[in-house]
Amino acid sequence: MELDIQCEEMSPSRWAELLTTMKSCKTIRLDDCNLSSSNCEDLSSIINTNPSLTELKLNNNELGDEGVEYLCKGLLTPSCSLQKLWLQNCNLTSASCETLRSVLSAQPSLTELHVGDNRLGTAGVKVLCQGMMNPSCKLQKLQLEYCELTADIVEALNAALQSKPTLKELSLSNNTLGDTAVKQLCKGLVEASCNLELLHLENCGITSDSCMEISAVLRNKSSLMDLSVGDNKIGDSGLALLCQGLMHPSCKIQKLWLWDCDLTSASCKDLSRLISTKETLTEISLIDNNLRDSGMEMLCQALKDPKSKLQELWVRECGLTTACCKAVSSALSTNKHLKVLHIGENKLGDAGVELLCEGLMHPNCNIQSLWLGNCDLTAGCCATLATAMATKQCLTELDLSYNPLDDEGIRKICEALRKPSCNIQQLILYDILWSSEVDDELRALEESKPEVKIIS
Repeated sequence: MELDIQCEEMSPSRWAELLTTMKSCKTIRLDDCNLSSSNCEDLSSIINTNPSLTELKLNNNELGDEGVEYLCKGLLTPSCSLQKLWLQNCNLTSASCETLRSVLSAQPSLTELHVGDNRLGTAGVKVLCQGMMNPSCKLQKLQLEYCELTADIVEALNAALQSKPTLKELSLSNNTLGDTAVKQLCKGLVEASCNLELLHLENCGITSDSCMEISAVLRNKSSLMDLSVGDNKIGDSGLALLCQGLMHPSCKIQKLWLWDCDLTSASCKDLSRLISTKETLTEISLIDNNLRDSGMEMLCQALKDPKSKLQELWVRECGLTTACCKAVSSALSTNKHLKVLHIGENKLGDAGVELLCEGLMHPNCNIQSLWLGNCDLTAGCCATLATAMATKQCLTELDLSYNPLDDEGIRKICEALRKPSCNIQQLILYDILWSSEVDDELRALEESKPEVKIIS
């Protein structure tokens, strides 16, 4: 049984009711439920008495160090079988790390620990690393985003990595590490026996200076499938170094996030070669990079290569205009694998979307999710969009937010939604003005087609 509740204020009677349910739950998720340390005392008892409980998620609650201490009493009992523990943004400090270290040292069932968005600090996480080094620890996933870590943490992390072959996922995003520390971390990863599958280093103060070492990880860890270095100023020169590792035959990357990395169209030659030849690559995010139309055209040429297996492309806010839309349309009509295209916050205009729809309606196109928010669209392109919605049954999600479609445009979209052939399940319409009459039409449409979710 699963208990999944979010954003609910817990009255004493409601909490007592839930405690009865929790006794037989395999999964308990209580994010944003205004829980405190007193609730943790009850949860500790549940952990102790419910051996079937394998996942506990308590993100965004004011548990504090005292609350974690209560939880850990339950986690340390022999009957505990918990595998996944989520304590993100729970007002924890380094004081909680000693208690969690005991759990890591003594509880081999625990394979996932998510403690991001807490002020653990370098001293606290060093204590966690000591727990990881215990032979009993079988941790596979460790999430330490926004933990106020500095470069001094790397030596302890590397020691833990050396002793922990089970570790598959490591997230250190949004910590002030810097190039020197990232270089040291990457050398440790290359030497460690762990088969790392995910490495997230977003907003860690990385520049092109440490990209050669990250590239070495890509070459030497064929297990690595998910790399995120977004929000780091690596630039075109850093991307070129990364691509040396990404293009290596032993690299099996699947998901690559490079958002806001100071890339320009100059990087698109390397990226195109990657997209057209790396058949394992299924998702790439290039959001908020100045690729321009010329860069996008190169990417589209790569998408047309039969070797490309890319399924998701994120190019939001990349300085694109109508001029690249013919190339995008051609790629859509050729690539059978692409399922998600995020191309919002670009000045495509009505003419650009008309061109996109030509490719969208091609039999080869299998797009399921199309994001066109803030693309300077008006009611003028809505008839064509409506035709695509009504004829392309694979299309299930469409975002048209922040475009001045007005009543005329929304009515055309509604006409398409009413048709039995339309398979849209989620329509996103944030910040679009329409009349109360059109609002009534939208609500009536949701009632008549409950499978359609309109978000506005």
